[in-house]
Amino acid sequence: MLYKFVVSGSADIGECAVGGKDCGICSPDVQIKSEEIGREIVRQGGILITGATTGAPYAAAKGAKEEGGVSVGISPAATYAEHVKSYRLPTDYFDFIIYTGFNYSGRNLILTKSADAVIISCGGFGTLNEFTIALEDNKPIGILVGSGGATDEIARLLENIKDPHKHGKGRVVFSESPKELVSKLVELIEKEYKISKAPKHTGE
Repeated sequence: MLYKFVVSGSADIGECAVGGKDCGICSPDVQIKSEEIGREIVRQGGILITGATTGAPYAAAKGAKEEGGVSVGISPAATYAEHVKSYRLPTDYFDFIIYTGFNYSGRNLILTKSADAVIISCGGFGTLNEFTIALEDNKPIGILVGSGGATDEIARLLENIKDPHKHGKGRVVFSESPKELVSKLVELIEKEYKISKAPKHTGE
């Protein structure tokens, strides 16, 4: 079975997309590393799911498709026309796009809940929203260290917010390396699958 990785991150990476230095809140190498995350997901036996948006998630979709993998988009729009004309979101580098019609907040919920693991690459409040959904659902989460934005704050938040429920304990991993990040998440997913392995279906 293919594991499902959601890549969440900033939709605005400025001039990073064309090799410039104005990357908004993100690090200058966020596009390169996000593309590599997409490739690593495919290399390590996964499929990629993103919010069918621009920026870091789009770079991951590009990397996944260039590696010959499967890339799925989950859009905030209700239709293809709305996706392209109203939201101005891309359609290339996706095998198919699911149109939710639930705007960004509803899309974020569906997107994150569809994942076996979530990877955070840069990002602002929308990305932080997806992170907290994944945290509440106790999903494996990978943080691309040094990519900027929300990734610079997550470790501090986990350390400083008093949390008697211990959200994310042992299930949030950090790395500057896309390969290592995906590898760590695969280990967590496989551990989870072994614990909750479904009984064999015997038919009727």
